[in-house]
Amino acid sequence: MNELAGSGGLAPGWLGAVLPLAIGGFTLALLLNAWRLIRGPGVADRILALDTLYINTLALLVLLGIRLSSDQYFEVALLIALLGFVGTVVLSKFVLRGDIAQ
Repeated sequence: MNELAGSGGLAPGWLGAVLPLAIGGFTLALLLNAWRLIRGPGVADRILALDTLYINTLALLVLLGIRLSSDQYFEVALLIALLGFVGTVVLSKFVLRGDIAQ
């Protein structure tokens, strides 16, 4: 991570110019996913919105970790990825069978 560290721990040059745009794009995607999660016409749409929401949160955390030159964001992103995958599988199983455990 040290090769990305510029003055004050922020990413230098072109990366420092592109990261705010990418962070803004993923923030907009998070808002749109939250709208689909609340308004989704069906249960499958809401599950897909929740899945996409955690993936965009994961990408946003990785971008913030690059911007701030911190490894802790990557560890949190990995934890969210694991919990999000398990949550999607459990919700899908519940919708299909009406029961989580067999």
